[in-house]
Amino acid sequence: MGRGMCKNLVEKGNLEKPLILYNRTKKRAEDLAATLPAGKTEVVDTIEEGVKKADIIFTIVSNDAAVKEAIDSILQSDVKGKLIVECSTIHPDTTKQIAETVLAKGAEFIASPVFGAPAAANAGALIFVPAGPKSSIEKLRPYMKGVMGRSEIPFEDKPYEAALKMKLIGNTFVLNMATILGEGLTLGEKCGVGVDPVRAFVDDIFGGVYSAYAQRMVEGVYWKMEEPLFSADNARKDVGHALNLAKSAGVDLKLLPHSDEYLKIAAEHAGGDKADLAGIYGAARKLTGLKYENDA
Repeated sequence: MGRGMCKNLVEKGNLEKPLILYNRTKKRAEDLAATLPAGKTEVVDTIEEGVKKADIIFTIVSNDAAVKEAIDSILQSDVKGKLIVECSTIHPDTTKQIAETVLAKGAEFIASPVFGAPAAANAGALIFVPAGPKSSIEKLRPYMKGVMGRSEIPFEDKPYEAALKMKLIGNTFVLNMATILGEGLTLGEKCGVGVDPVRAFVDDIFGGVYSAYAQRMVEGVYWKMEEPLFSADNARKDVGHALNLAKSAGVDLKLLPHSDEYLKIAAEHAGGDKADLAGIYGAARKLTGLKYENDA
């Protein structure tokens, strides 16, 4: 995700200085820099080095623990007057805690998770969900719509955790959609209709992200890809956060645990950090006696 965001920041962000890149695996940052115009990026060895040179700091990592670690490292430096934009999908309570810590150090903070797969990030078509003071969000706006994103769902002058609540709600739609597709395609094969007519129905009636996920399933991308677009581990993390949110609000999400059962099977079959969310299809197949992989 971050690769696409960086690419669009460099190409369309009208940056006055090179974009500073840091990754725990330095080679990944160097490989990314090599794909971008010369002189437009600078790879640093440590977070602290990057923070000293930056005015706006973006973080986007896999889970709550990784976010806390990154923010702790950032706050080892003087961040007074800097803007920290946290784009990961984490628990709302974690975001609230992080925001309090950042603000206490004199920095500005925006919680802005994003909707969209890596392909959307590459195309500059992410949907940003920024929450925080309007004045801080205005500093981010030049880099959202038309640069890294196509739209925003703003929570101006609202609690930071509102953005993460919205992100978790949105992700329940995606998880349930993948489950419906996986089950429907499996039923089509098992009852003799076939998967192609079911996919044609999905394309004609729904299109968009439904068609994208159906393609990953029917064409076997879900088990052929080297790295998942949305790993089962991260999906299950989001399931846990969403169920926690729902419980605190007095809402019973009956579909989501069903999706989690499929994700658990996919994770056990292919590895939690290797299995893609679309592997729900493989899990649905496996439960009916078919192979996880749809290559036969």
